Amino acid sequence: MRETILYQGEAIEALLHKMARDLHASHGDKPLAFVGIRTRGVILADRLVEILSPLRGHMERGTLDISLYRDDLDNLAALPHIEGSDIPFEVEGATVILCDDVLFTGRTIRAAMNVLLDYGRPECIELAVLADRGHRELPIAATWCGARVETRREDYLRVHFTETDGRDDIAHYQREAP
Repeated sequence: MRETILYQGEAIEALLHKMARDLHASHGDKPLAFVGIRTRGVILADRLVEILSPLRGHMERGTLDISLYRDDLDNLAALPHIEGSDIPFEVEGATVILCDDVLFTGRTIRAAMNVLLDYGRPECIELAVLADRGHRELPIAATWCGARVETRREDYLRVHFTETDGRDDIAHYQREAP
């Protein structure tokens, strides 16, 4: 597989700052709750909250573990590692910004919304992703997107964050023709 780095370092920071500016411009001072999908969605939520905090003050934060809500549990070789969800705020009536690193088929987001709705009915759920690679299987779209990347379905797009991977980048992994 051939790796191509599409964005890295300062370019990632620029994408995050643009997403944060757009979110702030759209919502003004309205209270927001950021919920990250484990693992890299949590980092995206943390980074957006960090950028927005000087402008907005306190924002609610939570994490979702969708392991038991996946629709492909039958296809997994091993049982999923469950870390648990942590939603320390009232979801009912909240404006929730659901965060994930890459949007692909939409199935992860569907599972995350199912978990979130178990906590209550938010006023609305908006989706923030660092990268959207297309190839949707469900009618799900990002409200806030850092980068749209064209890929072939068999390719792979991976976000690396310093917190988990020691580097900040978006990498495109393209399968070589046989």
